[in-house]
Amino acid sequence: MKIIPAIDLKNGQCVRLLQGKKEDVTVYSDDPAATAVRWVTKGAEVIHIVDLDGAFSGAQKNLDAIVRIRKAVDVSLELGGGIRDLKTIDLLISIGIDRIILGTAVIENPQLLRQAAGKYQNRIIVGIDAKGGKAAVKGWVVVTAVSAKELAKTVEQNGAAGIIYTDISKDGMLSGPNIKETAEIVQAVRIPVIASGGISTIDDIKNLLKINGLYGAITGKAIYSGSLDLALAIALASSGGGN
Repeated sequence: MKIIPAIDLKNGQCVRLLQGKKEDVTVYSDDPAATAVRWVTKGAEVIHIVDLDGAFSGAQKNLDAIVRIRKAVDVSLELGGGIRDLKTIDLLISIGIDRIILGTAVIENPQLLRQAAGKYQNRIIVGIDAKGGKAAVKGWVVVTAVSAKELAKTVEQNGAAGIIYTDISKDGMLSGPNIKETAEIVQAVRIPVIASGGISTIDDIKNLLKINGLYGAITGKAIYSGSLDLALAIALASSGGGN
């Protein structure tokens, strides 16, 4: 299992939100590129980037910071937040983003996923953000009637190369991930699933390692606050130790 550090961007700064609320923000760094280098030196092989301004507005607003991160590190970058058309995907691929994360767009415009996945095979993944088992969109502001599990199956059929599953109620709370619902998503599809939300301690990593077939886990607030040692988590996950 891969441990993937998160860099959430807002106004060019590295921040974390509490349960996705844009008004409840903590700024951790005004140098996202230096933060990326820090996580790579701890052993990160993938970095998860979210353009929070894009997630709320539907347009990319942190391109300069994203380009600086790309130039600063030589690891795989996955990026989401406000990516809702093929033109934006083309631009992000052209500046060196390895995998594109689609969210709201796949519910409102499923054809976009099919087109993007056809053009960029194995490079388009879908972020499924859920609350009470239902998918949420528009920066987590709107909870739909769509089942997260059924959406997972649909995006797999439409060509998604993987899924990032986030339990909104857990995100930023350092309360532990939703093991049960994450396991259900993993069992529902055959493509890789990455867990996100609530990871706070090494015990949470151990619990996630018990989910057979889970590809990876994203951690944000825990590594910024110091409740989780990223290097230790990566070493544990690499060894497969969950007991």
